[in-house]
Amino acid sequence: MLAKLMAFFLLGLVRLLTGSQARWYGCPPKAEQRIYFANHQSHADLVLIWAALPEELRSITRPIAARDYWTKSPLRQWITSAVFNAIYVERQAPQGAPSGSPPPAAAPGPAPSPEALRAALPADDPLAPLVRALESGDSIIIFPEGTRGHGDEPQPFKSGLYRLAQMFPQVVLVPAWIHNVQRVIPKGEVVPVPILCSVTFGAPIALEPGEERRPFLDRARRAVLALREV
Repeated sequence: MLAKLMAFFLLGLVRLLTGSQARWYGCPPKAEQRIYFANHQSHADLVLIWAALPEELRSITRPIAARDYWTKSPLRQWITSAVFNAIYVERQAPQGAPSGSPPPAAAPGPAPSPEALRAALPADDPLAPLVRALESGDSIIIFPEGTRGHGDEPQPFKSGLYRLAQMFPQVVLVPAWIHNVQRVIPKGEVVPVPILCSVTFGAPIALEPGEERRPFLDRARRAVLALREV
């Protein structure tokens, strides 16, 4: 009950400060399993995109949250776990496996099945908690840049989105552009500033048969960037 009350309070607060407009430009809001992938400029990104989703989608969609930031205080941890049902991820990969690095090249031969790729994923891989969430039927919200950007355009996407698309070909990949949220809480500031924000959801994309990692990630990034002008 307390988590529901906090959710209503946060929804009201976010909408008061940002307007939290959802613009379904390329696809309708639909209760199907999806990976929403968006640009990343603020820790508030996950809050805004969560608030922009209709209630029936919020209940089945889990945003990722940087563990080191969102567990700094008991309140932050409670909000992200009890209200957002977030998936905590490590921003630093285990030593020897830099964050966002592609898996080792496979030996020549038939491409491994999605099931084989998931089974071969190390337990300490940064993608492991996302894979578990998708295996349980959840939709997720991810930020393929890995870290917050500081310009008008997203940084190059890291390999996580590509690997998830390989492991879950049945999950719908929906690009999203988050507009203005970095101005609500400018870097280094604490007090939010009311600014009109929006989240634009675009047409789904899919990993094509035989498509290599970098061409796919560049195409996914362009799909996100194209929504900036919509």
